Parts: sequence; C-alpha cells; structure tokens
Amino acid sequence: MITFENVTHVYNQGMPNQRVALDDINLRFEDGEFVGIIGHTGSGKSTLIQHMNGLLKPTTGRVLIDGQNVSTRGLDINLNVGIVFQYPEDQIFEQTVFKEIAFGPQNMKLDSNEIKKRVTEAMDFVGLPEDMLETSPFDLSGGQKRRIAIASVIAMRPRVLVLDEPTSGLDSIGKKNILQQIHDHHKKEKTTVVLVSHSMEEVTQHVDRVVVLEKAKVKMEGKINEIFERANELREIGLDIPRISVVFLKLKELGYDVKNVYTLEQAKAEFLRLKKHLGFKK
Repeated sequence: MITFENVTHVYNQGMPNQRVALDDINLRFEDGEFVGIIGHTGSGKSTLIQHMNGLLKPTTGRVLIDGQNVSTRGLDINLNVGIVFQYPEDQIFEQTVFKEIAFGPQNMKLDSNEIKKRVTEAMDFVGLPEDMLETSPFDLSGGQKRRIAIASVIAMRPRVLVLDEPTSGLDSIGKKNILQQIHDHHKKEKTTVVLVSHSMEEVTQHVDRVVVLEKAKVKMEGKINEIFERANELREIGLDIPRISVVFLKLKELGYDVKNVYTLEQAKAEFLRLKKHLGFKK
C-alpha cells in the first residue's frame, strides 16, 4: 500500500520561478487496485507518481510504502514500484533492446536463464518480435520505444506498476492491445496498477477508482460511477469525458430520465430501459 500524507512538492523553492506542483495531497493506493489519475498538463500527475518510488521527495509531508517512509527507507524501492515515464527516451540508455530489458533483472541478481526468460516474456507482452532484441533501441520509432520501456519494467515484475500516458505514440489498435495486456496482467498477478492518462475513454475501460487532479490539488476521487455522477464538473474544468457520456448528458438536458453512463455496454442497457419506459415495442 502507498500512502500520501499531506504531501506538498515545490519546484525551485525560494526562487523567483518557484512553483507548487503538489499541494497538501492525501491519497491511498491499496494493494491490488487499478487506479486512474487524470488531469490537465501541469496539474501534478507526473510529479505525484515520481514520489511513489522516491525519485522525488516531498517538500513537506510523507510518502509511505507499507508504512515505511520512502525518503528514508533503505530497501530496494525501485524494484517494488516500476514506473514507465511519459517520454520513453528518458529511461532508455542501453545499446540493444535485450540489454535494455535485461537491465532491471540483472540488478536483481537473477541468473542468466531467468533473465532470458523474462526478456522473452516481456517482449511478448508488448507485442514485439524477438528478432528485434539485438537492435539499438535508439533506432526504433516512438511507439516501439514506448513498448520497450513498458517491457523493461514488466521484466522486473514490480508489485506496483505505474504508467504515465502509456499509449502515447501508438495507433488505435496498439493502444487497445497494450491496455488490454496491462489489464490482464493486473488480474493475473494482482499487481497494483496506476494509470496516468488524459483520456477518459482509456480510464473508464479499465480502472476501479479515479483520482482527478487540478492545479496541484485533488479535485475529486472515487469509483468510476461516483466520478461520473459529477460529469458536468469534469466538463467545467475542461476534462474530456467519453463520447457516449456526452450523448446521455444531452438526453438529460432534453428532459429524459436517464442515468450517467460511460461505456457502450451501459449505454445499451440504458437505451433498452428507456425504450421500455417510453412504451416502444420495437
């Protein structure tokens, strides 16, 4: 479990360009949860997740993993919390794809057979062929680099998997496949997953709970259905909501007694309910 207790983070504290990136954040991420974090650029999303494994330290407040302070704890936090950054080139540095993915498992002191197994499994996870293993990752496309960055973290099998805009640079099929793989991985391994995204469409398909950040603060948090009860508030702060939700909000405005929905399955059920309520036979 990861706990944020009154966490504030200030960049360039005391300087003319001082900026508060997190402002008195209190959050809990439970074991086995799938949490979505959404918000505009600059709302604090990336700063928040970098506190989860000690890459950044709070200016004030504490971040705890299993009750122990991340800032002072001597255990291998990075092996417990794996982060895939928004820009994959920021975390790629090895000469070949194999070495890049194997870097984490090697630091875990695993034997060569286990390392090879994990590299192969991670490549399969992100949908890349094994004949790419001796390629330089710097020669790959942006989408391929993102897949390699995800594979590098998956190979370490962290307890907590944090993904910052993991589908950026992928086509629609690639986005769907990666998110489904992450979803299946979460279900199979009971891994805690934190998904940072600007896309409500992505978030609503997979997460259990949503945290909405705005101007360095937690604007709202709750289960998906709780958040969409406040869909108009999301729109007011400029966040996109699923297109199907827009349709049902419009129906509400027109006077129809409909619920807020955010998936096609819910929309189908609600249309059938409305049809029956209005007395249509066909």
